[in-house]
Amino acid sequence: MLILRRADVEAVLAGREKEIVDLVADTYRLHDSGQSAVPHSIFLRFPEEAHSRDRIIGLPAYAGGPTPAAGMKWIASFPGNVARGRERASASIVLNSLEDGRPAALVEGALVSAWRTAASAALAARELTTEAPPSAVGLIGCGVINHEILRFLTVTLPGLTEAVCFDANPQRAAAFADRCAAEFPALRVTTAATAFELVGRHRLVSLATTAAEPHMDLAASPPDTTVLHVSLRDLTVPTILAATNVVDDADHVCRERTSLHLAEQSTGGRDFVTASLGALLRGTATVTRDPYRPVVFSPFGLGVLDIALAEFVRCTAAAASLGVRVDDFLP
Repeated sequence: MLILRRADVEAVLAGREKEIVDLVADTYRLHDSGQSAVPHSIFLRFPEEAHSRDRIIGLPAYAGGPTPAAGMKWIASFPGNVARGRERASASIVLNSLEDGRPAALVEGALVSAWRTAASAALAARELTTEAPPSAVGLIGCGVINHEILRFLTVTLPGLTEAVCFDANPQRAAAFADRCAAEFPALRVTTAATAFELVGRHRLVSLATTAAEPHMDLAASPPDTTVLHVSLRDLTVPTILAATNVVDDADHVCRERTSLHLAEQSTGGRDFVTASLGALLRGTATVTRDPYRPVVFSPFGLGVLDIALAEFVRCTAAAASLGVRVDDFLP
């Protein structure tokens, strides 16, 4: 068993943003062509009121193709951690041998999860704004995910020059803006007073909040807006139905009371979903922008992305002799 700690994962991933976007794109193509196995995620919730916002999710998956891998991500989301000065999410990923099924690696998974999420969103931003790449992005929710999304947007949208941030906690937004300005000096990073103001000013918006129920619309948005609806529960049902919707996988995203799940319940079908990102990448589907409808990308977050990226980390780390090997983990 190879155990890869956070520092090992960071050492492997640092500076590889373009490679990771390419890997995520290849994995989406594999998934869309049927070369993956992605069962529905398992949601563990707790009966106590004190843990009403907490959950742990299991995402098993198999990625085929030239570098096959199988395993499971086990990720906990405890929003109260933020007030304690800790990261909201923590995760571990187990990779299993495809020769005998035995566990081959235990990988610190929070960074893998954040970077695959960010790479997915930035890839979608690139694919959905090819006609008029934006020079600015609005970020609603000033946490780890939007920070990493901004990192990857600087790779997929090299013409990006500005980022505007909003958070329900103004102090958090200000600290986030300062951090991003220091890390991405080529960008002008500022804050917005309200989400309404931010949405009204920017053609590319990323939503990465901890919202449990829909709470906003896009009434103020320019008609050619692209929204990265990463947190999945921000937009109201009428907003989803009035948009051109792109997903990672309709069967996965229309679950667990996401905005799209609520839209499916409201309409009795999924006709409001236009295409999957994998189909767009393979050229088996297209998205024609309606001048009066925003484009919304809603990714459920497929476990196959975690497994593919974790396998890349495992292979790269093993070649560099990183990590801790425990030879007697199994009898």
